[in-house]
Amino acid sequence: MGKSVKIEIMDTTLRDGEQTSGVSFVPHEKLMIARLLLEDLKVDRVEVASARVSDGEFEAVKMICDWAARRNLLHKVEVLGFVDGHTSVDWIQRTGCRVINLLCKGSLKHCTQQLKKTPEEHIEDIVNVVRYADELDIAVNVYLEDWSNGMKDSSDYVFQLMDGLKDTSIKRYMLPDTLGVLNPLQVIEFMRKMKKRYPHVHFDFHAHNDYDLAVSNVLAAVLSGVKGLHTTINGLGERAGNAPLASVQAILKDHFNALTNIDESRLNDVSRVVESYSGIVIPANKPIVGENVFTQVAGVHADGDNKNNLYCNDLLPERFGRKREYALGKTSGKANIRKNLEDLGLDLDEESMRKVTERIIELGDKKELVTREDLPYIVSDVLKHGVVSESVKLKSYIVTLAHGLKPMATVKIEINGKEFEENSSGDGQYDAFVRALRKIYKVTLGRKFPMLTNYAVSIPPGGRTDAFVQTVITWSFEEKVFRTRGLDADQTEAAIKATMKMLNIIENEYE
Repeated sequence: MGKSVKIEIMDTTLRDGEQTSGVSFVPHEKLMIARLLLEDLKVDRVEVASARVSDGEFEAVKMICDWAARRNLLHKVEVLGFVDGHTSVDWIQRTGCRVINLLCKGSLKHCTQQLKKTPEEHIEDIVNVVRYADELDIAVNVYLEDWSNGMKDSSDYVFQLMDGLKDTSIKRYMLPDTLGVLNPLQVIEFMRKMKKRYPHVHFDFHAHNDYDLAVSNVLAAVLSGVKGLHTTINGLGERAGNAPLASVQAILKDHFNALTNIDESRLNDVSRVVESYSGIVIPANKPIVGENVFTQVAGVHADGDNKNNLYCNDLLPERFGRKREYALGKTSGKANIRKNLEDLGLDLDEESMRKVTERIIELGDKKELVTREDLPYIVSDVLKHGVVSESVKLKSYIVTLAHGLKPMATVKIEINGKEFEENSSGDGQYDAFVRALRKIYKVTLGRKFPMLTNYAVSIPPGGRTDAFVQTVITWSFEEKVFRTRGLDADQTEAAIKATMKMLNIIENEYE
């Protein structure tokens, strides 16, 4: 593509995304996500709900619209409405929202078999809703539902509908592949027909991922001159979901030099928030936002990166607020391990390097995940002359769990040879343990204590009740984010091990 085209992004995580099986956002979560989408990610528009669904939905839309109005963003908030006379428009008007996305029938089958109406009757019904919205000063976009099948089976009907609506105030015509049946060649064919007949109309394309073609179809639509695209965070949506915003953004920018308003550096953070609110876990290998996608495992790749970034493409992790990691396991090789050690500021001679590599391979054979933060411990374990001195030692602790009482913890630790003891209650045994530690650091020592930002527990596949538990904790301290892990047969003990590693990491920096 020659000169850069500007593409408008409409995110429908809160409407279509919420139609994912088992996903339901409460009003304050909807508001939080809307804020992240509009203020942090800078999407152009958000579709936040369907009209008439429930009182909870009404409250959520009202909250979002109140917030958006104060931020001068109200024109970017949209609600799906139906061709139902005044009902949807009135509902939307009462929430304070100013844009209706009107769901019309984009295929003859839907019109005659679902609505039991002739095309002429349906067009008349739509025009009446649009006129009523005009009176209330509510802007109208229309969805041509099942447009993909409409173009396949009855394109004359689609054109009849368009011709019947072209003299109204409709701003955008949104063309969904409602059942996810199109491939990119069909998208190009159908989209070009639309553009040729209606060259001045603003078209949006809305893809579904049933054949895993949503992203490809979105690109085909862009190639065919579409102005707007519909996406969701993490590709949430009905059935196989919608086109994921992160992938769409990266491809638009890198492959088509297209311009959007999206702030890429916030994609990862927003993905994580939506992951946690929706309960739908992001697969580790999902492009851009997956846990593993910036992790090189093969040693030859790390070696290439050392020699002028031979294994990097334009998807640099820093773009998305992330960083490249080198996984440590049995295929790591010296280059990979060296790269990790360098990042930690550790320099080893060949002999030590060989020992450390052997130990990591041995751990990798046991299927244990070895993280960068473990390296100093492995090094010190292997070389026995304490590359990481254990400045913070856990002398003793006791945690109690009694029915009807809050868990309690008493903790004694030694920091640089001095002992400290504290106790605390908490919401769980580990919470009590951390609160006691926090008292030592904040109250007794007057120092900062890291913030725990994520806590993940995994049990090896096939694990029984006596299996090892791996706890990976993500901490944030002084603008830095790092992970530590603990492995033990007891979950609390594993978390405590991870916590002690963290305390030693910050102690070494503090010194």
